[in-house]
Amino acid sequence: MKHVTIVVPECIVNLNSIGGAFEILSRANDYWQKVGNIPKLQIQIAGYAQEQALKEQFFKVYPDDLNQIRKTDLVIIPSIFDDFNKTIQRNEKLINWITRQYKEGAEIASMCSGAFLLAATGLLDGRTCSIHWNSTKEFKKMYPDVKVAQDKIITDEKGVYTNGGGYSFLNLMLYLVEKYFDREVAIFCSKIFQIDIERTSQSQFSIFHIQKTHGDEIIEQAQSYIEDHMTEKISFEKLANSLAVSRRNFDRRFIKATGNTPVEYLQRVKVEAAKKQLENGRKPINEIMYEVGYSDMKAFREVFKKNTGMSPLDYKNKYNSQAVYS
Repeated sequence: MKHVTIVVPECIVNLNSIGGAFEILSRANDYWQKVGNIPKLQIQIAGYAQEQALKEQFFKVYPDDLNQIRKTDLVIIPSIFDDFNKTIQRNEKLINWITRQYKEGAEIASMCSGAFLLAATGLLDGRTCSIHWNSTKEFKKMYPDVKVAQDKIITDEKGVYTNGGGYSFLNLMLYLVEKYFDREVAIFCSKIFQIDIERTSQSQFSIFHIQKTHGDEIIEQAQSYIEDHMTEKISFEKLANSLAVSRRNFDRRFIKATGNTPVEYLQRVKVEAAKKQLENGRKPINEIMYEVGYSDMKAFREVFKKNTGMSPLDYKNKYNSQAVYS
C-alpha cells in the first residue's frame, strides 16, 4: 500500500486543493476496493502546526503531526496564498522534510502556487514546472533555474509533478489516479466529479495583461502605439526609428520589458481583442478576424490557436453561450 501525505504549510493555504485532493484520492481508493481489489492508498493530511487557517477565513485545518511521518510515497503540496518569500522562510523545516522524502524515493506533486515551496527545495532546478499563468513572472524572478512550461496544465518529470493553477489541480489528481490505479478508475473519478480528463493546456484561460509597470518609457510608448494601431500594418523598423533607438536595441528592450517580441505582442493584442468579441458578441468569426487586422483565415486561426490552445470557433462555442456559429 502506498502512503500519501498532503502537507499543510504554515501560511494561508487553499482549502479546495487540500480537500479536493483528499476526496478524489479517497474516492478512487474506495472504488478500487469496491470492484474487488485491496486498498492501494493510505492518505494523511499532515503538517508541523496543530492548526492552520485557510484562505477562506471561515475554516481551519487540523493536520496530523508531520513529525510522526518518517516515510511516505507521495507528497502533495497544496496551493498557497501569502508573501512567497516569507512563506518559504517560515516553512524551512517542511521544505527540508520534502527534500528528504524525495531523496528516499517519494514522488512530489505541487498544485498551482505550491510550486513556490517545491522550487525552494531545489528539486525543480533544471526541470520543467507548470504554474498558474498569473504567477509566472514572479516565479521566474525567484527561480531563474526552473523552466516554466507556461502553456501546460501538468508536468511530470522524474517523479516530480506540477500543475498550472486554479481548479486544474483536479486534472493533476486524475493524472495521479490513473498512475496509481488505472485508466478505468480515472475515468470513473472524472465522471463522478465531472472533470474533463483530457484537458492538458491552460492557454485558453490565460488573460493577456498589457504590461506597463516595467519602467521603460520608450517601450511603453511602443506598446501604446501597437495597441492603438493593431489593425494596421506596423513597421517595427519605423517605430524604432521614431523612438530614436536602433531596431536591435528596440527588440532587446521590448523583450526584456514585456516578455514578448514586438511581433508576438502585436499578435497577442489582436488575439485578446478577438477573444473579447468571441466571448461577448454575436458577430461571425470572419468579421471579427477583419476587425482585429487579419485578412487570411488560416493565419488568424494559427495565431489564435498558438495563443489560446483552441481554434476561434472552439473558443466561441465554449465561452459564448449565445454564439451564432460561423
